Amino acid sequence: MIMWKKRKSSTTFTFNGEKVFLAASQTLGTVFSYFQTSRIGLTQEEVEARQSLYGKNEVEHEQKKNPISTFIKAFINPFIGVLTALVIISFVLDVLLANPGEQDWTAIIIILTMVIASSILRFWQEWKANASSEALLKMVTNTCYVKRAGNQDEEINITDLVPGDIVMIAAGDMIPADMRIIEAKDLFVSQSSLTGESDPIEKRPEAKGNKHSKGSVIELENICFMGSNVVSGSATGIVFATGNSTYLGTIARSIAGHRAATAFDKGISKVSFLLIRFMLIMIPFVFLVNGVTKGDWLEAFIFAVSVAVGLTPEMLPMIVTANLAKGAVAMSKKKTIVKDLNAIQNFGAMNILCTDKTGTLTCDQIVLEKYINADGSNDESRRILRHAYFNSFFQTGLKNLMDKAILSHVKDLSLEYLKDNYTKVDEIPFDFTRRRMSVVVEDRQGKRQIITKGAVEEMLDICSHAEFNGEVHPMTIELKNKARDIIEQMNKQGMRVIAVAHKSYLDKTCDFRIEDEKDMVLIGYLAFLDPPKQSAASAIKQLHEHGIEIKILSGDNDAVVRTIARQVGIRTDNALTGPIFETMSEEEKMKAVNQTTVFSKLTPIQKTEIITLLQAQQHTVGFLGDGINDAAALRQSDIGISVDSAVDIAKESADIILLEKSLMVLEDGVLEGRKTFGNITKYIKMTASSNFGNMFSVMAASAFLPFLPMLPIHLLIQNLLYDISQTLIVHMIRTRKVPFIQSCASWQVTGLTLLIMAIGILLPFTPFGSSIGLEALPLSYFPWLFGILLSYCILTQLIKNWYIHRFTKWL
Repeated sequence: MIMWKKRKSSTTFTFNGEKVFLAASQTLGTVFSYFQTSRIGLTQEEVEARQSLYGKNEVEHEQKKNPISTFIKAFINPFIGVLTALVIISFVLDVLLANPGEQDWTAIIIILTMVIASSILRFWQEWKANASSEALLKMVTNTCYVKRAGNQDEEINITDLVPGDIVMIAAGDMIPADMRIIEAKDLFVSQSSLTGESDPIEKRPEAKGNKHSKGSVIELENICFMGSNVVSGSATGIVFATGNSTYLGTIARSIAGHRAATAFDKGISKVSFLLIRFMLIMIPFVFLVNGVTKGDWLEAFIFAVSVAVGLTPEMLPMIVTANLAKGAVAMSKKKTIVKDLNAIQNFGAMNILCTDKTGTLTCDQIVLEKYINADGSNDESRRILRHAYFNSFFQTGLKNLMDKAILSHVKDLSLEYLKDNYTKVDEIPFDFTRRRMSVVVEDRQGKRQIITKGAVEEMLDICSHAEFNGEVHPMTIELKNKARDIIEQMNKQGMRVIAVAHKSYLDKTCDFRIEDEKDMVLIGYLAFLDPPKQSAASAIKQLHEHGIEIKILSGDNDAVVRTIARQVGIRTDNALTGPIFETMSEEEKMKAVNQTTVFSKLTPIQKTEIITLLQAQQHTVGFLGDGINDAAALRQSDIGISVDSAVDIAKESADIILLEKSLMVLEDGVLEGRKTFGNITKYIKMTASSNFGNMFSVMAASAFLPFLPMLPIHLLIQNLLYDISQTLIVHMIRTRKVPFIQSCASWQVTGLTLLIMAIGILLPFTPFGSSIGLEALPLSYFPWLFGILLSYCILTQLIKNWYIHRFTKWL
């Protein structure tokens, strides 16, 4: 049948949602034939056949990098290529073609030293930074119980599962593959590692309504996904996808292998190829002009090589790597660990930050926000809290996040003594069909009552009365609608609400059942919230001031995400949900990702798609996340940011690790990144402008002088040290103010400038200078030099003032 036909491999890793919807839509009567299995499971022959077809139930992961190949890749860089070509040319001209005894290795040694030092530094940082994605394998080194024909239920390694296997799961188990549920008892599954949603989800054999035919696959009620885990209950399911074909496998494949080229990579490549293009144009031009005018084609070729040397910023790889390494050390002191050196550049260039909600903008813990009476008034007497406390404290079943929040709140108020006046009589455990639970308690006077709390709609179904304005009234349609209005208002504020009801003066003494949850009195509501961090709003404001736009990319529900966004100062005028985003055309998506600031109910793949669309519009995009569901987005972004408490796969996918999950720490990192970014930018602009200026001057001089103005070794030394005029560039462009008058550089920069000037002046007077063909200038030259430099400074400042006035910015 077509069901198990193996698809051709593809380099695009898109999840087959259609296959999942088809699996969910099968009735219990047709499910076994559809999956080509039976109630007693697969035979051994069928298992072996499917294992040969689909392989092991393992997700793809990155192999550990080979140190030799990593070292070689450290040399693969456009500028390194240019410098290597110059080494080869210098070796041919200065060694192979030189007269005996006149071989000159100086240029070769200097350039090779810079190339090797820069590449080794980069290799060392990259080798320390990049760990393999072993976390994915750790997730699937578990066992599961499977039913196979001819055998009793057996425990096998989950890597041996195949499509069609019948698997039994229970509380505490990890879901071993993507499964269609066929039997379930109170099954509650946590999908937080895949979606980011903290609340567990109920799963059942049959989906309600038409939920199996549209929407997000992750919300399907009868499908369980690999990597999620069972919180409570038990179930039996049929495996329909294993390994890379699973939802988790799609995420894993999208982050394995080479990550997308970052803004830093693209920027360096642009500068590199710009200079290479200039060389390809200027070198033949210089060669022809000098060959024709001087008639010495060998000298013309040597001079053309000189121009190539002069145009090349030989120190760029070393400067960039050293600058980034220095920035990494500085950022580590601000609770920011850099895994990838290039990430610092992107950190500074970032103009959009996409972030998950939970734990970044919020405190990552549900708290009891308010407890109110059924009529919406404040519970000044804390009666609602007291009843909820008894319910949560005396129950023996699984205490969910809301129970823990109630107990924590009572402890903070020092009201735990209230339980001492009551004894537990019985309880009716929670189940996910009726979505409520009850306890029966008795006080010291013998008054017995049943206290129930749970989902609002289910609670309204069992309440025959409600307390409004201090009196008990029959539960009419009007009162039910008023209750729903109260709940809706709190939902709009991002709060999750449950209802509390009770029934007193019970004649029954024991053996309470679900049937006893009737004719109850609605007394009030509890509202819970994952509150925003106190520092989030101010951090977001400061990031905005630094030109960084914040976008929330969350898997949580729309109301909660919007509320948190408003509370931390992010506009919610333009908000979008994952299911709506899925229906848009490519053009609509491109427009939406720019305008929208709040995305909710997103799948991991949609997060990655949004980042990709933003990058396609020339944005430098950062992403902050810490879950499995964030791994692909972290990998795709220009700057992946995670935290030290994140899951392993998220930390391995990230470029930068924050030691504190706070946007304030992130802001410090951004500012440090911008310092490094600014330093590198200034160097590139400074060296490009000065080198081009020098080369055009030398080219013009070569057309009129009967000799070569400069040799390759002269230009190389000049580029390393800079001449007297070039050092002024540093002081002229470092500030928009008037240098030496309104603003002075640090003593280190000033000292190095004077040192380089002294070396440049004295070098022609030394034996080394004579050995490389430099001539000492007469003293009468230096007054003219001073006048030239002064004029140079004045002219540069005038042009700088015009530029600032014209473009209202500086470097």
